[in-house]
Amino acid sequence: MDDLMIIELYFERDEKAIKETDKKYGRLCFTVAINILGNDKDAEECVNDTYLSVWNNIPPIRPNNFTAFICKITRNLSLKRLDYNKAMKRTPESFASFTELEDVLPDNSIMPDMENAEIGKLISEFLKHEKTDARAVFIRKYWFFDSVSDIAARCGFSESKVKSMLFHTRNRLREFLKKEGIVV
Repeated sequence: MDDLMIIELYFERDEKAIKETDKKYGRLCFTVAINILGNDKDAEECVNDTYLSVWNNIPPIRPNNFTAFICKITRNLSLKRLDYNKAMKRTPESFASFTELEDVLPDNSIMPDMENAEIGKLISEFLKHEKTDARAVFIRKYWFFDSVSDIAARCGFSESKVKSMLFHTRNRLREFLKKEGIVV
């Protein structure tokens, strides 16, 4: 079933919408959640919470890109669960991803007035000008929290190439943010 049909089921308040969403996007949502949480039980709960959130938001929202809409909800719920679980339960992969970006993104103590939304817009602007491969690797690592080995397998690169691409992209991002007046 295509996305428009699934969205129409939500607008009709037909419970089949959840089944169709799970059939089409269940594995993707679970992958996003497990990459962040590293725990099957928590990931499954976040996926179920995702379906509830989609049910509660459609209508009135009619997403243009249903895949992005559902992944964003799953990601946000998973990050909230990660915060809830505290640092002791963080997966090494997601913790490493946060640590890698600490050197690139501004610290709230240095720039307390800088909103996360503003930084997000700048990162999106930066990524628009990156090569397709570098952008895809960056998003897989820092949005989906995929491991370097998973990214390498998905993209057909060696792990060392993925690490190198991430390193160089982070450096370019740091320089871009500096040019935009962001103190790192």
